[in-house]
Amino acid sequence: MRIYEKYILPKVLNFSCGLKPMRYQRQKVVPLAKGDILEVGIGSGLNLPFYNMSNVKNIWGLDPSEELNTMAKKVAKQSNLEVNFLLSGAEEIPLASNSIDTVLITYTLCTIPEVEIAIKEMRRVLRPEGELIFCEHGKSPDENIVKWQNKINPYWNVIGGGCNINRDIPRLIESAGFSINHMESMYIPGTPKVLGFNYWGSAIQI
Repeated sequence: MRIYEKYILPKVLNFSCGLKPMRYQRQKVVPLAKGDILEVGIGSGLNLPFYNMSNVKNIWGLDPSEELNTMAKKVAKQSNLEVNFLLSGAEEIPLASNSIDTVLITYTLCTIPEVEIAIKEMRRVLRPEGELIFCEHGKSPDENIVKWQNKINPYWNVIGGGCNINRDIPRLIESAGFSINHMESMYIPGTPKVLGFNYWGSAIQI
């Protein structure tokens, strides 16, 4: 299993999360990030080309995977971006409280093991006027699809590196002390419905 996680899974994630429909979704949210930015789950650096650098002061990129960090560092170098990489899980973010203007998270809440703790950590590091910007896939609004998501999830979790396809993204964000001030949702075109229901928007602290 370690061979799969170390040598195969990072390439699979980079390919699948970099497909055209997901790139289009990233383009909707990444340019909104501004100031001192923490990208949670920077992965292989797929968001880096979409930052509006005129609004960026500093970028911290957090991810627990050494393999994905190595890939992201190459993208940052190619894009001539200065990124402060943090090799860590999101359940204990190694940054001071009230130090970040924007937390950006894309296609990551599905995978974090202790996701409730992680979102509270994101809230901790945000300044009072800061913003959480998110783009995530998760629980479908359609009962029949949810049934299939629940059936498939235990198997998908194993092959997808811990990815869960049935998490209630808005509930998770709001239960951590955020208020969603804007959100859109839809099935991503060209993606199986059990995998492709997307939520994207922004939230502020209550």
